Amino acid sequence: MSIHMNKNRVTPVTLQKMKGKTPIVALTAYEKPMAELIDPHVDMIIVGDSVGMVVYGQDSTLGVTLEMMINHGLAVTRGAAHACVIIDMPFGSYQESPQQAFRHASQVLIRTGAQAVKLEGGAEMLATTRFLTQRGIPVMPHIGLMPQHVNQLGGFKTQARDATAIEALVRLAKDFEQAGAFSILIEGTSELAARTVTAEVSIPVIGIGASPACDGQVLVTEDILGLFSDYTPKFAKRYIDLGPLITHACAEYAREVRTAEFPTTEHCFGLSQTTKITAD
Repeated sequence: MSIHMNKNRVTPVTLQKMKGKTPIVALTAYEKPMAELIDPHVDMIIVGDSVGMVVYGQDSTLGVTLEMMINHGLAVTRGAAHACVIIDMPFGSYQESPQQAFRHASQVLIRTGAQAVKLEGGAEMLATTRFLTQRGIPVMPHIGLMPQHVNQLGGFKTQARDATAIEALVRLAKDFEQAGAFSILIEGTSELAARTVTAEVSIPVIGIGASPACDGQVLVTEDILGLFSDYTPKFAKRYIDLGPLITHACAEYAREVRTAEFPTTEHCFGLSQTTKITAD
């Protein structure tokens, strides 16, 4: 069944109806096996440009390309049968103009079967958000700490820590709502800022390093599983530490190969009963 035809799938409209009711659960995924594992437990899967750091070992998200996002997005939609799949638009793929954003966002949805796109930005992205939503592309703006703006921000720094900044963030969120956004992701702000934004808009606000008052929460899956150790943000909670378990399993495999304990005949294939072997 096409991902577009699955009647049981969570959609942007479904998420909008959850505002102020059931908390929205979201995680990231970049490939089919992980998507299959988390899909039954979440409402939303974000194929984040964090793939650049988590999978490719880049220092930031800026090196992620459109083709990378499409390839990873397609892998995730093949493994997700329930959750709403939202794909990040990578740096440089949408900032030039609303027309550029539409060309690339439409390709993302067409080629992956995802339900929506996410883009980072402030007031400069309002016209683009309106342009996309008026043409059938659901948009989730990403505000607050925006990783694609890391060079401009001078690093990954907490945003909206005073009254003036909070007021500006609330105005921005309201403007995005008016522009047609179905939801907003807010990252790395003061708790009060995220709480205020959530209360002031009628669309769902998904937090990451934001506030318990947000309508939903998202984390990088590798962070909660202990599979990414290069950098652990304060807001990430590790629910299990799989890294040492994987190391142990690999060490045991290596030991058994070197001591000829693996493989045994039970791991090998026998001959067909019709096979005849003749000796020279």
